[in-house]
Parts: sequence; structure tokens; C-alpha cells
Amino acid sequence: MTGLEKIKNQILEEAQKKASDTKSAAEAKAENIKETAREQASQMAAQMEERSRTEAANYRDRIKSSCDLKRRTMLLEAKQRLIGQVIEKAYQSLQEADTEEYFAMMEKLLARSVQKGDGKMYLSAKDLERMPADFAAKAAAAAKEKGGSLSVEKEPKAMDGGFILVYGGIEENCTWRALFDANREKLQDLAHGYLWRDENG
Repeated sequence: MTGLEKIKNQILEEAQKKASDTKSAAEAKAENIKETAREQASQMAAQMEERSRTEAANYRDRIKSSCDLKRRTMLLEAKQRLIGQVIEKAYQSLQEADTEEYFAMMEKLLARSVQKGDGKMYLSAKDLERMPADFAAKAAAAAKEKGGSLSVEKEPKAMDGGFILVYGGIEENCTWRALFDANREKLQDLAHGYLWRDENG
């Protein structure tokens, strides 16, 4: 083998070794990149799984909260309807009370409502028809105690029950409906307490 061939072979061997070393380094680097990518992918998968669990838990909580709110709203609406029915039934019972009981309540209401001065009292057509014979005198006596006078007018007013007082052209609405409406919150509280007293302790 000549010197030139030796040099040629040496150059080829060095080139092959360098190529082999480069290939090994590239393979090692590629494996390192793949391992890093696998680790990152695993971490990302774990993070996504955790995020999915968190989002699912949050979604369940929101659904539960929404259902609870709807249930409470429906329950409140049902209670309000029932309370309204109880109040309306009480109003109807008052309207349908027998004459003696009805006008006894009218007298109590009148004692609280009558004023000084000359006044007129208006009733419904139904109440005028069933008014006890001594009611006008009792009304006048109640007004006299307050330093005034009161006459029960024969002209009926369009109303369900109760009465309207007129002093100097100013009307005071003492109909049962007006009193129920004015005291609706108190009546609702009373009805609620009666209907759910066990629930309230």
C-alpha cells in the first residue's frame, strides 16, 4: 500500500468515524428531544385532566346552585300563592259573616275611624238592606263621643263592604278591601306564621 493510499484510507476512516460520531450525537439528541416531548405531553395531559375535573366540578356546582335557586323560587311562589288564597278566603269570610257579627265589626271599625265635625257615612247596597235598625243610632253615638255628628246616607256606594266616611268633601275609604290592601304585608306575615309555624320553630 502506497503512502497515498494510506493517507486516503486514513481520511476515509476519520470521515466515517466523524460521521458515526455525528450520527450517534444526533440520535442521542433526537432521543433527548423525544423524551422531553413525552414528559411535556404527559404534563400537559395531566394539566388538561385536572382542568377538566375542575371545570366539571364547577359546572356541577353551578347546576346544583341553579337547581337550588329554582327550587327555592318555586317554593316561595307557591307559598305566596297560598298566602294570597288564605287572605282572600279571610276577606270572603268577612263578607259572608252573619249580620250580627258583621255589623259588630263595622261598629269597631267606625269607633276607630270617626272624626270630629259633621260627617256622612256611605254603605254598600247590600249592607243598607241588611243594616240593623239601631246601627244608625250607634254610628251617631260613636261620632258624638269624638265631638262630631254622623249620618248614615240612604244612597248606596259601589263597594263590597265596609263604609266610606265623608267630612267636608274629603272621603276616608274604610271599605274592607281598602283595609285589607293597606294591611297586606301584616296579613301576609300573619298568614305565613300561621301556615308555617312548625317550620319557624
